[in-house]
Amino acid sequence: MSREQEVVQSCPTELFIAGKWRPAEGGKTLAVEDPATGTTLCQVADASPADGLAALDAAVAAQADWAATAPRERSEILRRTYELMTERADDLALLMTLEMGKPVAESKGEIAYASEFFRWFAEEAVRIEGGYQVAPNGKGRLLVMRQPVGPCLLVTPWNFPAAMGARKIGPAVAAGCTMVIKPASQTPLSMLKLAELMTEAGLPPGVLNVVTTEDAGGVMEPLIRDGRARKLSFTGSTGVGVKLIEQAAEKVLKTSMELGGNAPFLVFEDADLDKAVEGAMLAKMRNGGEACTAANRIYVHSSVIDAFATKLTERMSALKVGRGTEDGVDLGPLIDAKQRDKVKDLVDDAVAQGAEVLTGGTIAEGNGYFYPPTVLTGVPKSARLQKEEIFGPVAPLTAFETEDEAVAMANDTDFGLVSYLFTNDLGRAFRVSERLETGMIGLNQGIVSNPAAPFGGVKQSGLGREGGTVGIDEYLEIKYLAVAID
Repeated sequence: MSREQEVVQSCPTELFIAGKWRPAEGGKTLAVEDPATGTTLCQVADASPADGLAALDAAVAAQADWAATAPRERSEILRRTYELMTERADDLALLMTLEMGKPVAESKGEIAYASEFFRWFAEEAVRIEGGYQVAPNGKGRLLVMRQPVGPCLLVTPWNFPAAMGARKIGPAVAAGCTMVIKPASQTPLSMLKLAELMTEAGLPPGVLNVVTTEDAGGVMEPLIRDGRARKLSFTGSTGVGVKLIEQAAEKVLKTSMELGGNAPFLVFEDADLDKAVEGAMLAKMRNGGEACTAANRIYVHSSVIDAFATKLTERMSALKVGRGTEDGVDLGPLIDAKQRDKVKDLVDDAVAQGAEVLTGGTIAEGNGYFYPPTVLTGVPKSARLQKEEIFGPVAPLTAFETEDEAVAMANDTDFGLVSYLFTNDLGRAFRVSERLETGMIGLNQGIVSNPAAPFGGVKQSGLGREGGTVGIDEYLEIKYLAVAID
């Protein structure tokens, strides 16, 4: 048996409800595919709406005891989870690569990033504060306490199978909330394995319940409308997020949404071009471009766009494309045929409108859902990829002349998750940063994600923040106690 087979076979494939592994109703399963080959890795349970309700029942039943658990105990469980993930990073990374496609080295980076959320919130669990003050009239006391919001519904995407779950589970556990989590049907294995690790770390039955299903709407909507869950956290497309917000409104669920992005990447004439190119490679090619933080629109000052394009094309064309488990591979496949076809259509549309292909742009023969690293220049404002998330390894370049024009182009979108800015002019850095309509900005760097920082966007990129000192707030309610003093 190969190591790949061992890693897959060691992963649970059933639903995890009330601390036990169980098959889906009727024994129904769904296939998990290797996007590098198009072959099936394994079958996992395909939950029904009844299975989803059973998971919610378990979370509700466990909530009171879990909320009463000492903060230090919750902290230690999170810390042990961090240690287990660190200890078993090699196997966790290989499992992720097999189901998602990214190179193993990049999967290891995600495991490290994901585990940091458990370490961070292990520390936050014992720092949940309240308040005490004398009433302004001196006749009473005002006490403020912060308590867990209650059972939570968590929905995660396929592109970061471990990190997106960790960003939600970490603060929920720290705050004292129980959970039902539904990972993406394309990449459920990393979450199933994480549930196993957290059980080993001491997480009590019913606190984390994992439901895998192809019928996301059919399973999750009844849970949202049920009323017993009090929190919904979703990472995914804006379109789906809007529907979930509408459903959550019926029972007034507390919601946090990390939705779509359309990140601008601005390179001014005074920027260090080598640093800008390095930043572009990180911002564009992390996760093969399948990231909501990916640089989607690259705007470069007209005086340096040719030099920038040459340097970027050299870097992009040198990337090795292949199965993520192979040595030296820089770029794996896209998640499925649908996503690859979308990327192709966006590139074809831009080329039809006058964009020039500097490298890539053509799908190679063979198995798997591969798309080559692609650089386009002269991309018009009317091109679809100026408005739509690419979610692939395509870097579209557009020239600008003035600072005002660059800011206007950057803000010309319904989204506002992150933007990137490269300049050596301190005054410009502050001026532009203050005018950019995004929740995060990378100044002279191509990665902004950090467990210690608040992650989230504005406009149609979402609601609330994950990570940082404010991340736990999404899982807490504020209760005010008025005390009479005679």
